[in-house]
Amino acid sequence: MRSEDGSSVPSVPAARSPEERDAGDRTAEGPGEHVPRRRPATGGDGGAEGAEAAPVSLRGWARRFAAGVDDAIVRGIVRVGDHALGPHQAAVVRIGFAFTWLVFLLFEWPNRRELYGPNGPWSRELAERLIDTNHAFTALLWFDGTVWFEVVYALALLSAAALLVGWHTRATSVLFMIGVLSLQNHSVFMGDGGDNVIHLMALYLVFTRCGLVWSLDARRARRSPAAAGGSGADPTGVVLWSVLGAVLLLVTVRGELSWFGDDGPVLHVGWATVLWGLWLVYGLWWYVSRPGAGADADTDAGADPGAAGRPAGGRRAAVRGLMDILGNIVHNATLLVIMAEVCLIYATAGWYKIQGSRWQDGTAVYYPMHLDYFAPWPALSELLGSSGLMIMVLSYGTVIVQVAFPFTLFNRRVKNVLLVMMMVEHAGIAVILGLPFFSLAMIAADAVFLPTVFLVWAGARASGAAGRIRGLMGRRGTHQESDGGEGAERSDTGDPTRTLVG
Repeated sequence: MRSEDGSSVPSVPAARSPEERDAGDRTAEGPGEHVPRRRPATGGDGGAEGAEAAPVSLRGWARRFAAGVDDAIVRGIVRVGDHALGPHQAAVVRIGFAFTWLVFLLFEWPNRRELYGPNGPWSRELAERLIDTNHAFTALLWFDGTVWFEVVYALALLSAAALLVGWHTRATSVLFMIGVLSLQNHSVFMGDGGDNVIHLMALYLVFTRCGLVWSLDARRARRSPAAAGGSGADPTGVVLWSVLGAVLLLVTVRGELSWFGDDGPVLHVGWATVLWGLWLVYGLWWYVSRPGAGADADTDAGADPGAAGRPAGGRRAAVRGLMDILGNIVHNATLLVIMAEVCLIYATAGWYKIQGSRWQDGTAVYYPMHLDYFAPWPALSELLGSSGLMIMVLSYGTVIVQVAFPFTLFNRRVKNVLLVMMMVEHAGIAVILGLPFFSLAMIAADAVFLPTVFLVWAGARASGAAGRIRGLMGRRGTHQESDGGEGAERSDTGDPTRTLVG
């Protein structure tokens, strides 16, 4: 456009309506560049335009959903590796099974040689033939004679007591497993369902960090900051590790353990591989956790120019961090296996009961109550067995609770109600049918589902009661120290109000 004197002036675009300006803005692909906007289809109510925009919205929703799932997976992996979940549940399972096995061994002390020893009907020759067939583990066959049997039985007793109080739980959990397997596998026909549960849990406890709370290990870690990272500040642990290594070397040289084969806990992996692997892992754990383990950070940094950017503590601290993560992952996975095992026990028991005609007509409980072998209190059995309504309620209630329990795990209130009912049921079995050790084993297994809030509360009450008892015995000030220790446990293990399931 030219002015009157011939000079050029910028042209002013014609005024546009708001609709035109909006259309121009939405079709702009870049600075100074306009692409004509595609006209919507006419002749309808906008259905064609909606159909064209729908795929874009669906793709956006899919991206957001995938991002949310990815974020949840990352948070879950970080939490599983960063914390040992359910430390109180693992501790109560450890205490429950160690107590059950210890009381059983003490109760059967006068009959030990008839049950598992040389005076029993199941002789050594029969045990050797059975072991050759099922490839089970037992230390009773390593040496012959009554003396060796007494040593193994005493080892089972002492390891159960040490695991009960949480004294060097990593080593004593392995010894506890060896004691349980040695006695039970030697005479497999001497036990019941409770022995099977103890058998399985003895294997699982080896792979859990069950001494983080309510143990002498936790108490030692609180009192000695140098020992908080491991057993390095405790020379007893070094001596115990060395003695066990010497015994394991002797047994391996004698050829009692195989490195590979069908006689180990894992397919094609022998007991020598498993036990030596645990021994080496525990030694490495002590090496990276001992006092002054991070003192080599400066040396490492001086030797390696790139070490300046590493976290404080050097290589040992990095290895310790990695071992902590792996230990937490193994612990959490094992705790999940324990929970699945308990659900499987109840599910199979319940569904098998459903198929029985006596359970279907509600009379199954009547028959064991009238067997002399299962009637330690005949008057009580007669009182309950004489009521048809009580028999029907107990029969149907048992089936309903066992079948329904696995389906209620993620409903906190219903799960807790059924959990109490199952524990009361097992307590009744212990009293009415005279099966205390079976009931104790099942209650200890059920304890893995107890709410953390309840366990922390019970631990605080027990700690306070113990402090008052010690105070009455003249040990002033112990009560306050005990309360401080419980608070330290709660701060170390994360949120105490978080329950394991539901």
